[in-house]
Amino acid sequence: MTHIHPSALVDPAAELGEGVQIGPFAVIGPHVRIGDGCRIGAHCVIEGHTTLGADNRVFQFASLGAAPQDKKYAGEPTRLEIGAGNTIREFVTINTGTVQDGGVTRLGDDNWIMAYVHIAHDCQVGSHTILANAVQLAGHVHVGDWAVLGGLTGVHQFVRVGAHAMAGFQTRLAQDLPPFVTAVGNPAQAQGINAEGLRRRGFSAERMAVIKRMYRLLYREQYTLAQALEAVTALRGAAPQGDEDVALMLDFLAQAERGIVR
Repeated sequence: MTHIHPSALVDPAAELGEGVQIGPFAVIGPHVRIGDGCRIGAHCVIEGHTTLGADNRVFQFASLGAAPQDKKYAGEPTRLEIGAGNTIREFVTINTGTVQDGGVTRLGDDNWIMAYVHIAHDCQVGSHTILANAVQLAGHVHVGDWAVLGGLTGVHQFVRVGAHAMAGFQTRLAQDLPPFVTAVGNPAQAQGINAEGLRRRGFSAERMAVIKRMYRLLYREQYTLAQALEAVTALRGAAPQGDEDVALMLDFLAQAERGIVR
């Protein structure tokens, strides 16, 4: 059954699913919808037009759905949408979107968001990601599925992090990090592919070989981004199991307006 601690302040207009638990001194606003089985810790504030799917665990002192930190924001009813099965640790802050972008900040499913992470307005974070302690995402950042960002990593506004990519501890990302690539440093430099992560997700040797070949074309052949895009395109059909990965890389590179981490 749903359980609300007597000291919590839950607006009567808020929508709570079955089995929701609201901890001491939590504050839940009128435009909030919380899905079945969610657990909201002590002193959390969930406000704005915020939706949480089922089975999210939000630890104490998190702030979800606050107004964006953008001087252009004028009180528009923008949104925060959070999927299912996420772990959101202490002091995480996730803001709603702005009308200058799509008006919504999104977090997918089964993400592991560690303490002191900030996800700014209009960010789009996929599913199965890990954002380690104190990762800071500026506005409009996109993070693909299965990406891992090490502790204290900072991501510049409008930067995109590709699926299965990984950034090491204290990395500064000011350009796009392509799918499958590992980077580290300030500024970030590519270090290879996220081989261990791919193995853990069951990528075959054939797929890994295609990904390694794409990495060599991007980082070992001294190509421009346009030349690398053409060379990666030529890999289509080389290994049927790798075509999906080639398509993912091509789509990412075609949208790399900020350039890519080198």
